[in-house]
Amino acid sequence: MKIGVVTFPGSNCDYDCYKAVQEGLGAEAVFLWHKEHDLQGVDAVFLPGGFSYGDYLRAGAIAAHSPIMREVVAFANGGGPVAGVCNGFQILCEAGLLPGALMRNRTLKFRSRPVYLRVEQAQPPFTSEYQAGQVLRVPIAHGEGCYTADAEILDDLEATGRVAFRYCDAAGEVTPQSNPNGSARNIAGIVSPAGNVLGMMPHPERAVDVVLGNTDGLGLFRSLADFLVESA
Repeated sequence: MKIGVVTFPGSNCDYDCYKAVQEGLGAEAVFLWHKEHDLQGVDAVFLPGGFSYGDYLRAGAIAAHSPIMREVVAFANGGGPVAGVCNGFQILCEAGLLPGALMRNRTLKFRSRPVYLRVEQAQPPFTSEYQAGQVLRVPIAHGEGCYTADAEILDDLEATGRVAFRYCDAAGEVTPQSNPNGSARNIAGIVSPAGNVLGMMPHPERAVDVVLGNTDGLGLFRSLADFLVESA
């Protein structure tokens, strides 16, 4: 099992993803530089958080057109698992692999704190280790995390079960107060129509070890590992 972590200029969560794969799963992890055209035979790809290319133009807009993304898009279109976290989610939307866009938080303030997430679907390759309705506590750190899309897209995401995570309170109730950035319908993460591309704003890689105070994010990595083993 070999998982690639893309590094763009300005990425700052690439090492977190790398260590989550390496130590949390005991799997091989490799860094993929933004100028490369070689995915090095990886079985899955992570697009990490950070401020790729300084978030110039829009968050993720320049990174979506970097050389490595041509390979990532082709990999995803061929069914390969791709997960984008925070800035990675923004890049996936800018690259057209996921619908909608991430905009400035409604408060216009950067938010960095733990939040509660409700697992909306427990499906491979990313959420099979969870149970639908399970509540997770995972950190966020973003200024442009407000997920937005037109009503038709939102309705389709709901109807096809493609909302992966939703902001909620500790009891699992979806409320306006539990929404840290104003995202439409409290959406914190979505998947592509085929289910092999995930985008989410919270950081599961920062919740994978008791040393970090929380292991709720480890289920995402274990779900991916299960999927890759079963698919081999």
